[in-house]
Amino acid sequence: MTGSGWTVDQKIEKSQDVIKEALDFYDPKNMAIAITGGKDSTTNLWLFRQVCLEHGYTLPLCMFIDEGDVFDEIREFVDFLKSRWSLEIGYVKNSDPILQNARVGDVIAVSSLSQANQTALEEIDFSGTEFPFMPDSTICNHLMKTIPLREFILKNQIKALSTAIRWDEVAARVDEDYFSQRTNPPHTRVHPILHFEERDIWIGIFKYDIPYNPLYKLGYRSLGARCATRKASDIPAWMQDLENTPERIGRGEDKEAVMDQLRALGYM
Repeated sequence: MTGSGWTVDQKIEKSQDVIKEALDFYDPKNMAIAITGGKDSTTNLWLFRQVCLEHGYTLPLCMFIDEGDVFDEIREFVDFLKSRWSLEIGYVKNSDPILQNARVGDVIAVSSLSQANQTALEEIDFSGTEFPFMPDSTICNHLMKTIPLREFILKNQIKALSTAIRWDEVAARVDEDYFSQRTNPPHTRVHPILHFEERDIWIGIFKYDIPYNPLYKLGYRSLGARCATRKASDIPAWMQDLENTPERIGRGEDKEAVMDQLRALGYM
């Protein structure tokens, strides 16, 4: 890990160097930027946009995954960013009709799923005959995020996908590199803001007037599926004790407990 003792501007400069290296090597038409409507992905997108404006690149295609239980505020914010920054966004969701129409808590029979999704369940060693549709669970993270993400990469011939993960966010990401090779399907993950900490993100947002989701003002610190995300406090995220309390205190723990397995399967 690097970045300890750096100012936020130094961290921004490092991120921009990583982004320029990626754009030079892969070409924007072969890249995509994952966006979630959260503070980290918006900051990462802003950094990409700054580099593209400065050096004359075309901003790569953006990708938004619908995991089946998205906050209205997240959809509205992504639409706002699309309009404000003239983004091209690929909206991604598992195409299985059963999963397309599932509601939180519905019991899904494995036999009702497409063969591709049944095979996907075998990948995570699930041998049950049914499961509850809980979008932030390990099963649904794989079906609703990893599987459509793989399809998006293949369909769009993506050679490099940028995500906004950070070293300090969860333990499973501590050993990540700025450029990480993946095999299913083959592509490179580009992680420009690894060295940022939660406080750095907020300093950058306010210093450079980067848009942020209004949910943070209500006390949310980390945004995920609506059913598995709660406020960490009643005060805005940036006013909370970021240094001494977990960032994901308001998120479900199931996914974080198996992050290494999900990462190996292609999850972000």
